[in-house]
Amino acid sequence: MGKSVVYFTKDITPEAVVRLYHQTGLKLSGNVAVKLHSGEAGNQNFLKPDFFKPVIEEIKGTVVECNTAYDGMRNSTQKHIKLLKDHGWSKYFKVDLLDADGPDMVLEIPDGKVLKKNYVGKDIVNYNSMLVLSHFKGHPMGGYGGALKQLSIGCASSAGKAFIHSAGYTDDQNIVWEHTADQNLFLESMADAAKSVIEYFKGNIVYINVMKNLSVDCDCCAIAEDPCMKDIGILASLDPVAIDQACIDLVYAAKDDPGQEHFLERVNSRNGIHTIDAAAELGYGSKEYNLQNI
Repeated sequence: MGKSVVYFTKDITPEAVVRLYHQTGLKLSGNVAVKLHSGEAGNQNFLKPDFFKPVIEEIKGTVVECNTAYDGMRNSTQKHIKLLKDHGWSKYFKVDLLDADGPDMVLEIPDGKVLKKNYVGKDIVNYNSMLVLSHFKGHPMGGYGGALKQLSIGCASSAGKAFIHSAGYTDDQNIVWEHTADQNLFLESMADAAKSVIEYFKGNIVYINVMKNLSVDCDCCAIAEDPCMKDIGILASLDPVAIDQACIDLVYAAKDDPGQEHFLERVNSRNGIHTIDAAAELGYGSKEYNLQNI
């Protein structure tokens, strides 16, 4: 696989998100699912509806989310729907909780490194294409969160999240944390799950990563550290591997940022780059890219 193109701007505005979407050259058609992070109750770092409003309106998309597999305000349909309303997503957009009702859709992964199937919310069948809006930041378990995490953990149902976190041991969210997987197997499971979603949409996906509010903690954390690094910019690509690799490289390039060491400690202590490596080995993206400044 040759070099992919990743577009980049230091202009972190709602309008810049729209510009970079158009820059990719792919016009998302049909019913467009917009996968983003709704933000756990109490989290101060997640990107708010106002920031993404112009691009979601541009593509006439539907905000989609899935329930979690851990305690909080997003681990049941009733609570999650209320939080989507409280955080303002329902005010501006059509919202679809993909796994609000079962049964889940099962996506096969015959050549997966660890997983041979993935459980996603069954409502995904209603969509023809997807815009993946990722708030790039650290993550307590994955090391970092970007496009690959949104595709995998993000699109997985509650049962699917348990299945990925346990590297295929269980799909029961009540016992998953008693059977935590080997770290690299968990990361490879994320890469496997992401592949299944990409293949489902047959490449009709645009990825946008926003490097703002760069905390070591994810938006899934009710109690999260404040951002430790300065904002960097917005990236867009048709390649989820390349866009995540580019974000990591931009963090490494920020040598004068006093928070860089703390952020990279979170990424490296969880071996977060392994997800990118595994995804590249599965063949649905490239770590080699050309960064084009817009």
